[in-house]
Amino acid sequence: MTITDTTTTTAADQAAGQHALRVHTRAALVTGTATQVRIDAREHEFVIDEPADLGGNDAGANPVEHLLAALGSCQVITYQVWAQKLGLALDSVEIDLAGDIDLRGFFGLDPSVRAGFQTITATIRITGPEEQSRYDELIATVEKHCPVGDTLVAGVPVHVAVDVAAS
Repeated sequence: MTITDTTTTTAADQAAGQHALRVHTRAALVTGTATQVRIDAREHEFVIDEPADLGGNDAGANPVEHLLAALGSCQVITYQVWAQKLGLALDSVEIDLAGDIDLRGFFGLDPSVRAGFQTITATIRITGPEEQSRYDELIATVEKHCPVGDTLVAGVPVHVAVDVAAS
């Protein structure tokens, strides 16, 4: 199914646009590290780990690197989809993201420091033959329609249920 097909289906039937995305996360329980995690998303499995200087085995990018990657990849996809929808020629999109984090928040060393990113900075490079005004329209549209960007900027309620079982 193409993006156009999905858009047409969703426009005709609002229920077709409703999706509940799910992932399964489990600790690998690697001796000597408490940081390696395996993720299953549909048919895909990937490993998340911390670098050695943060106590991990560096078997994969860490969770906050995945967050940055999720934002960057979602923006690239959103640029491609909306360029097509707006009839814009787009040769390339590259995004560099940087997140500033203070580990004192994660380790509980200073209650005034947040555990997550204090800021995220994106540098986006677009190439193509269109007039700047057309790309300005695309940029504004992507800012409105990128799901990961929207989630980070607007926030979303997170509901957690924990089941503790005896071992």
